[in-house]
Amino acid sequence: MQCPQLFKYRAIDRLPEPPSAAALKGTLVHEVLERMFDLPAKDRTPVNVAELIEEAWDALLADDPTLLDVAVPGGVASSADVVAWLNQARPLIEAYFRLEDPRRLEPEGREIEVRTETASGLVLRGFVDRLDIAPDGAIRIVDYKTGKAPKPAYEGKALFQMRFYALVVWRIRGEIPKMLQLLYLGSGEIVRYEPTEDDLLGIERTIMALHEAIERAIELDEWPTKTSRLCDWCAHKTICPAFAK
Repeated sequence: MQCPQLFKYRAIDRLPEPPSAAALKGTLVHEVLERMFDLPAKDRTPVNVAELIEEAWDALLADDPTLLDVAVPGGVASSADVVAWLNQARPLIEAYFRLEDPRRLEPEGREIEVRTETASGLVLRGFVDRLDIAPDGAIRIVDYKTGKAPKPAYEGKALFQMRFYALVVWRIRGEIPKMLQLLYLGSGEIVRYEPTEDDLLGIERTIMALHEAIERAIELDEWPTKTSRLCDWCAHKTICPAFAK
């Protein structure tokens, strides 16, 4: 939807994209917030959770040592520069605690894959940051964002991902989630949305239409470009037809 040509580069051609320090910081914060719920409820305090930053970072490095060069190009794991980079996660953790009290939460699931299949055989799947189930059975889907909350005019775009998750969870569990909640740690704001059946059926129709459009694009090998300010951050700008010299 953002740009068919970019979709081709990423999903069809699978061209590599260089990782960014900003995206890695987001991954680190997500890892910390996931590990937080391994602590006993009474120990989920700002100080204790902040202490998980280095532990989460070590786990990420163990899986992929090249991430060190993404965070601090040319640095070493014990350098002051790495410590300074890790400290950038602290304000985001502090912002989280201004939005929620994790001592009062026991998630049903964290970083869980949700997957279902439509009647036509199309597989829908995604990874949910957190799934909460209230005592009365109400379902809440929570997503952490390390950036700032979008302006009201752009909220619909931000919520598309959450509606997608809600659709998949509905198909799996047979119940429409009561609440979709986006926690924007960069600005300390919460965006909430209560989906309806008509809403989720509309998302399903949109997804099916997108799938048909992708199949047509593959058949015809036609991938229109959609230029915007986001092009300045695109890893494939130098080979994009919209910017060919």
